[in-house]
Amino acid sequence: MEIKSATFVISNTDVRKCPEGNRPEYAFIGRSNVGKSSLINMLTNKKGLAMTSQTPGKTLLINHFLINDEWYLVDLPGYGFAQRGKEGREQLRRIIESYILGREQLTSLFVLLDCRHEAQRIDLEFMEWLGENGIPFAIVFTKIDKISRGRLTENLKAYTDKLLETWEELPPILVSSAEKRQGREEILGYIESVNNSLRP
Repeated sequence: MEIKSATFVISNTDVRKCPEGNRPEYAFIGRSNVGKSSLINMLTNKKGLAMTSQTPGKTLLINHFLINDEWYLVDLPGYGFAQRGKEGREQLRRIIESYILGREQLTSLFVLLDCRHEAQRIDLEFMEWLGENGIPFAIVFTKIDKISRGRLTENLKAYTDKLLETWEELPPILVSSAEKRQGREEILGYIESVNNSLRP
């Protein structure tokens, strides 16, 4: 897939204010500092499209970007950022859940995981919740340039083994490096194949 245009459309905290129409939406989510904004910028070839920050937990809004006038890329707030305080975390949870459960146009959710870390309970619980609610999702391991290929293989195997303890079938698994522009074709190819399957 070639990205010809990527345009910011709207930011909000209320799912009812998301764009109207029935264009498919592909949303990106992950824990703070997983490299979400960098990945979005790499996929769209636009350096400042999603705001990258050294401070974790900066995305507090549902951000819609229109791609090729065909589909939306949605940047969701990160989950599990401890320094928010209980009330802040609760507010974020409401924003995320209302979008994921209430947005009919959500076609697939990309759950971003840092390939350097072992399976974290918060991620496993979040994916479990997606499964329970029948939300289609794919896993994207980020920052693969930060570890050796051997270590990456080990980490991915450990992670999939952990998932298979509770999942009969694994979701699609993709790997990426925003810095080295790895995984771009695979992720966009996956989106394109899903878009094609939706066409009458």
